Amino acid sequence: MELYTFFNSSAAYRVRIALQLKGIAPSHQHVDLTKGEHLLPWYREITPLGLVPALVEDGRVLSQSLAIVEYIDERHPAPPLLPDDPFVRALARAAALTVCCEIHPLQNMRVRKRLSALGLDDAAVETWRRDWITEGLEALEAQVVHDGHVGDYLYGERPSLADICMVPQLYNARRFGCDLSGCPTLVAVDGRCLRDAAFAAAAPDQQPDAR
Repeated sequence: MELYTFFNSSAAYRVRIALQLKGIAPSHQHVDLTKGEHLLPWYREITPLGLVPALVEDGRVLSQSLAIVEYIDERHPAPPLLPDDPFVRALARAAALTVCCEIHPLQNMRVRKRLSALGLDDAAVETWRRDWITEGLEALEAQVVHDGHVGDYLYGERPSLADICMVPQLYNARRFGCDLSGCPTLVAVDGRCLRDAAFAAAAPDQQPDAR
């Protein structure tokens, strides 16, 4: 198994957490997004999307972090990465999708570059990024509290797909100077996650390509 990753990619961070929770140690192939290596022909041959992460196993390639995490969970079912109850499983998936579909796409590198190309200065781009992350995380906070299943983790007493997606997004929020005062539940669960050895080992600053 090979994981194509970049230390500061929150999507790759999600997959690294899942692998650590499962005790799986693939070889890591580092794709430097800041140098545009994800757009080079050699990487496009691996995954035409030109995105990280990509997971290669037995010559077959998977892209998109949520698909990869659920594949890992199905292939290696212990410990499970979703709650036992079907309804709570759906809630955890919804929280994960809130991060991956509603928050992350509006702040990622290619969106920021497009905003700059359209004439927004650096300050305006940073304001865009912080505003969307903050608004999205505060909505996620409200939803998680409303769902009413918070334990040590967002949906119970063990990590789930929701935590796997939430932790990298809070990492980004702190990188970009977002105000997290409106997200006390997320911050508390994030703190517990980061004390877990699997989450800690997957962190960007622990990766060989970190800088």
